[in-house]
Amino acid sequence: MSDKIRSQHIARKALLYVRQSSSYQVNHNLESQKLQYAMQERLCGLGFQDIEVIDEDLGCSAAGTVTRSGFERMVAQVCMGHIGAVAAREVSRFARNSREWQQLVEVCRLVDTLLIDQETVYDPRQGNDRLLLGLKGSLNEYELDLLRQRSLEARRQKAKRGELIVAAPAGYVKGEDRLEKDPDRRIQEAVLLVFTKFQEVGSVRQTLLWFLEHDLQLPVKTVDGDTRWKRPQYQTVHRILTNPAYAGAYAYGRTEHSTRYEEGMPRKASRRKARQQWLSLIPNTHEGYITWDQFERVQLAIGENMRGREQSGAVQSGSALLCGLLRCRRCGRKLMVQYTGRQGEIPRYCCIRGMLDTGQPKCITFGGTAVDEAIRDELLRVVQPAAVESAIMASEEESHQQDVILEALQRDLEAARYCVQRAQKQYDLTDPENRLVAQELEQRWNAALQQVTDLETRMDRHIQSQSRRIRPSRDEFLKLASDLHSVWDSPSADVRLKKRIIRTLIHEIVADVDGQAGEVILVIHWKGGVHTELRLARRRRQLVGGRQPFVFRADQEHKCHLARSLVGSTQRDGAGTISACASLLRRGWTILAVSRKPSLCPLVPRVL
Repeated sequence: MSDKIRSQHIARKALLYVRQSSSYQVNHNLESQKLQYAMQERLCGLGFQDIEVIDEDLGCSAAGTVTRSGFERMVAQVCMGHIGAVAAREVSRFARNSREWQQLVEVCRLVDTLLIDQETVYDPRQGNDRLLLGLKGSLNEYELDLLRQRSLEARRQKAKRGELIVAAPAGYVKGEDRLEKDPDRRIQEAVLLVFTKFQEVGSVRQTLLWFLEHDLQLPVKTVDGDTRWKRPQYQTVHRILTNPAYAGAYAYGRTEHSTRYEEGMPRKASRRKARQQWLSLIPNTHEGYITWDQFERVQLAIGENMRGREQSGAVQSGSALLCGLLRCRRCGRKLMVQYTGRQGEIPRYCCIRGMLDTGQPKCITFGGTAVDEAIRDELLRVVQPAAVESAIMASEEESHQQDVILEALQRDLEAARYCVQRAQKQYDLTDPENRLVAQELEQRWNAALQQVTDLETRMDRHIQSQSRRIRPSRDEFLKLASDLHSVWDSPSADVRLKKRIIRTLIHEIVADVDGQAGEVILVIHWKGGVHTELRLARRRRQLVGGRQPFVFRADQEHKCHLARSLVGSTQRDGAGTISACASLLRRGWTILAVSRKPSLCPLVPRVL
């Protein structure tokens, strides 16, 4: 027995602290647990009778980033002066950070409590032991940092070689040294369908809405690495479309993790880093679902869907075809869209960003209907030479196009029938007398059968709806190609598709207004580098239904005479004619002013 252990220490209780840093160590490093619990024999050999084991912190790190209830309870009992010694297999089990380690040593010094490990006994009241404990605490903290740095550097070097595979995304499984496609064909087709639909609709949200509309599920990876089918969410679709692994590339270091403290508690956060900041990006390391060029086009489309000064943003369902494409020639800002009319269906383009931001006056504003029609005519004039060829390609694609929805339902039905067969086998292998098990398996079997029935019903409804659909013939395609205006102006034409066609061919349109000439000037910047200038007659407020207004040119005396005669006719013909006359004489003209004050006749509105 050590001479540092005296009677007042033996009379009090001893605490044995047991800790392992992670759940993996708790489940696999069982020999380390046995050695720590074996410290009870050493305490008994030193003379302690009352020994309490504190093992609440199994699986908790001692780096100081997590709360350890067992350590706090141990320190609280020591502070009360009821503990004669605290023991651990190694003193590093107590703490691997200076704050908690120095707190424990100082408290033990004040209440005369010993610290015991496998090798020796420490008395914090003795200067040499306190110096040794402080040195060991610093070495434990340094050792933890050194091990962390070594492991992180080894991890980084392995990632730079493309050999570090932490987890496989949905649609892949971990091979020996690389990712491999999931052998389940249903999973492969579902992942490929995400990219196919994105190329058709052009945005992540529209792709998600298509899957939700047809009630199709997508595979996701769980924490354990298993694949489950769930109703898709925006993050699910976006994660598939932006992961380079689906293009056959190895990527590591795409996210950055940080820890901040709020009210004394650590809060972890993560953010996506730019591609230039990734630690490793190695193309063509495994088989991909799409090529790298296709993946780059997908990322470019997603980036263009974000609104900004130099970006038009994703297409919307509004009737304005040039939203996000028009730029003011005077200030360089993008024009905004305002909808007027009784039902808010008439677009109007305005440069009011300067007014909203800094209070500057408006630059330009003009009606959108005539401008949209002019751009439509110019666009159709450009694509008209290739219309026939496109129609032939469309007819061939229509004849060979496969119903992706029906194929997806067939794959789901095949998987559901397999689940039925599996549930039936499990039920058949069960002892019928064991009703607790047989009843549960019977319910699973019935649920699988119900899922098969639902899928078959959905397939029947889909087939019936497709049978009623009229497939256009080759001649009809060629006929539509000769009259593109009818196709464009068709009420069934999707406005979002029109906008995507315009943005495919046009980079942007610089707009200005010539007040003296009464014209709207449009400079079209095509994607190929060609520029086209259009001048449109500015539509005045007197224009109704696109017709030119009646232009009356006369001297001032004839204007006043005409106005008085109109007033007389309105008094004879009733309120309906009065209303019509008032409409003609607005903008400064009033019936009262003309009939009672002829001197106001020179103040009539301007005449063209």
